[in-house]
Amino acid sequence: MELIMLFAIQFAIVLLCILVGAQVGGIGLGVFGGLGLAVLTFGFGLQPTSPPIDVMLMIMAVVSAAAAMQASGGLDYMIKVATRILRRNPKHITFIAPMVTYLFTVMAGTGHVAYSVLPVIAEVSRRNGIRPERPLSMAVIASQFAIIASPIAAAVVATVAYLEPQGIHLGDVLMVTVPSTILGIGLACVIVNKLGKELKDDPEYQRRLQDPEYAAEFAAAETDTDDKIVVGKNAKLSLGIFLAASFLVVVMGMMPSLRPAFADDSGAMKPLGMAHTIEIVMLSAGALILWFCKPDNHAVTKGSVFHAGMRAVIAILGIAWLGDTLMHAHMAMLKEAVSGLVNAAPWTFALALFVLSVLVNSQGATVATLFPLAIKLGVPAPIIIGTFVAVNGYFFVPNYGPIIAAIDFDTTGTTKIGKFIFNHSFMIPGLLSLAFSLVFELALAKMLL
Repeated sequence: MELIMLFAIQFAIVLLCILVGAQVGGIGLGVFGGLGLAVLTFGFGLQPTSPPIDVMLMIMAVVSAAAAMQASGGLDYMIKVATRILRRNPKHITFIAPMVTYLFTVMAGTGHVAYSVLPVIAEVSRRNGIRPERPLSMAVIASQFAIIASPIAAAVVATVAYLEPQGIHLGDVLMVTVPSTILGIGLACVIVNKLGKELKDDPEYQRRLQDPEYAAEFAAAETDTDDKIVVGKNAKLSLGIFLAASFLVVVMGMMPSLRPAFADDSGAMKPLGMAHTIEIVMLSAGALILWFCKPDNHAVTKGSVFHAGMRAVIAILGIAWLGDTLMHAHMAMLKEAVSGLVNAAPWTFALALFVLSVLVNSQGATVATLFPLAIKLGVPAPIIIGTFVAVNGYFFVPNYGPIIAAIDFDTTGTTKIGKFIFNHSFMIPGLLSLAFSLVFELALAKMLL
C-alpha cells in the first residue's frame, strides 16, 4: 500500500508539471519536465534514466532540412499550389481542404504548416456559400492526424526508434497509419459535410451581414482573387531536395537491405539503424539546400518550422525523461497491474495515449513517454501501432494554435468555441476521425503485422 501511495504522489507531480508546462507554452513543457525530474531525483531519490538522445537528434536533423527548405521558399511554393487547387474546386472544399493540409503535414513533418492555407479555406468557402466551419474543422484535424503518416514527423521517428529492435521498420508503421488515417478522415468528412446549417441560413452570419461595414468589407474583397504569394527561383529546387530526402528515408525504412550493414557486439551483421539513417540523410539534405539554394542563414533559424521543431526537442527532453524515470522506478508494480489489462482490451492503451496527448499537446512527447513503457510492459507491437492514432488529442481542448487560428480566420462566425468550451467546432470532426481511424488502424495492424 505504501508503494502505491508513493507512486500516486510522484505521478501527481508528473501530471502537475505537464499541466503547468502546457499552460506556460513555448519551451515550458520541457523545462517543467526538468523541474519535475529534479523533484523526483533529489526529493524522492529516484535514479534518472537515460534521456531519449536518438529521438531528439533525429528530430533536430529533420528540422534542419525542413527549416532550410522553408527559408529557400519551398514552403511558400507548396502554399501557392494549394491555393490554386482550393480555388478551382470550391464546391468540394470540405474534402479537398483536409487533403491539402494532410499532404502538407506529411511532407513537412509538422501540422503547423496548416496556418498558411486556413485563410484561403475560410475565404473560398464564404465566397461560394459553403459553411466555413466544415472545411476548416476537418482541415485542422487532418493536419494533426497526418503526423502519424509522415516519415519525418517526430512521433513517427520516435516510434521507429523504439520498435526497430523488435523488427518493426518504418514501412511497417506507414502501411498501417497512412491508409487508416486517410480512410478515417475521409469518412468523417462525409458526415461533417452535412453538419450545421447552410451558410445562407446561419443566424450569426446573417446578423453580421446587417452591419454595413462588414458587408462593404467583403464586397470589396470579392474582386481580390490574385495569388500574391511570390516564391524565389530556388523554391522548387529546395522542395525537390527535401521531398527526395523524405522519399529516400521511406524507401530505406521499408527495405533495410539498402542500408549498409555493420557487425554488432556478437559479430552478426546488422543494417544501419533508422535513427542514424534519418540523421545522415536529413542533415545531407539540409547541406544540399544550403549549398545550391543559398537561403539566408538567419532566416533558417527564424522560421516557424525551426521554432516548432526545437520546442518539440525540448519537450521530449523534459517530459519523456521525467516520465521514463518515474515508470522505470515502479516497473515491476506497473507491469503486473497493466499488462493483462492492455492485452485483454487494447483500447485502454489508446485511451492512455489520448489523455496524455490532451495534456501535453505533443504527439512526439506522448510517444516518447508511453511507448517505452508499453514495450517494457510487453504490449505487442501490433497493439502499439494499432492505437498510434490516439496520440492526436489536440482537438479536445480548443487551445491548439491552428484551432484558434481557424476560428479567427472564419469571419462568418460559424467556426467557434461554444459556451461550455468543449462544445466547439472541432470536437465532432475530431472524435469521428479518431474513432474511424482507430478501427481501421487496429484491423490493419492485426492483418499486416
